Amino acid sequence: MVPGMLDVKGTQILAKSLFKELRGNGYSPNQILSLSTELIDLVTQDLKGEHEAEALRATPPQLLGEDAKEGWRAAL
Repeated sequence: MVPGMLDVKGTQILAKSLFKELRGNGYSPNQILSLSTELIDLVTQDLKGEHEAEALRATPPQLLGEDAKEGWRAAL
């Protein structure tokens, strides 16, 4: 079970544990850095998607183009 919010100390412990686990399984520092970059990219995409969905829901349908209106209806 993963807590909804991790405090700073909990996040540091989790990161250190994950790092040790990856290094212990033969991952190089460059591979871990690459994995970290991919995770950041995924989180960024997820946040952008949430932001775009919120903006779409907040925009009245009469202000949207025809293609966007379908997305607006689907978001409801």
